[in-house]
Amino acid sequence: MKMINVHEAKSKLSAVLAQIESTGETFLICRNGHPVADLVPHKKRSRLRPHPVMRKIRIAYDPTEPLDPEDWPEEEDS
Repeated sequence: MKMINVHEAKSKLSAVLAQIESTGETFLICRNGHPVADLVPHKKRSRLRPHPVMRKIRIAYDPTEPLDPEDWPEEEDS
């Protein structure tokens, strides 16, 4: 992790982003010697990994199975 100050990050942002893009290096941006932010390469999320809440849902029937006539709601006469 490379440390740079805020002024250097502002003035050389395009070069810093190009370096992150090409090497995957991370930067620690500091103000007066104190860490302020991390500048890290973007990581795409896997679309194949299920959502943590959706993963817990279990269906106890076959949703593609056709309904029997008694499964349909009763019609109301108006």
